[in-house]
Amino acid sequence: MTRKREAYHSGHTPKFMVVVDDSPECDRAIVFAARRASRTGHRLQMLAVVEPKIGDGQALFGVADVMRAEAHADARAKLDAAADRAMKLVGVEPELVVREGTLAEAIIAQIEDDPDVSILILAAGAGKDGPGPLVSGLARTAGSYPIPVAIVPGQLSDEEIEALA
Repeated sequence: MTRKREAYHSGHTPKFMVVVDDSPECDRAIVFAARRASRTGHRLQMLAVVEPKIGDGQALFGVADVMRAEAHADARAKLDAAADRAMKLVGVEPELVVREGTLAEAIIAQIEDDPDVSILILAAGAGKDGPGPLVSGLARTAGSYPIPVAIVPGQLSDEEIEALA
């Protein structure tokens, strides 16, 4: 069951959620979401997802724990860099979240857990390879999301995004 959205109720503040990853288009989503949050008074939430990559034999001798800790540290470093970008751009201090699981499951879980998340903002790749793995993967399930999904064209410059956001 989908948790009721409360973003615009008394005592709540709507949040734009951005997924932070290694893709080149991720920066376009960050710039759009930060500018939009700054102009509308919304909050900005950045989500990094640690996907399980542990094989059967790696659970021995604490290898799995070390790999998990390294993946969390890497996710946190990506979030810190993205947060720094938003702060320098428009002075918005985002909420940083790390979740474990598959990308689609983690996004849905975060939306379910936080009733103030009102829009998921993604960016499409600008290359000839299509919209990128995040947008391609989520396009199959976006229709079932309990919130709107905004997709920023990846070829937009900072100036073009500023004019739109």
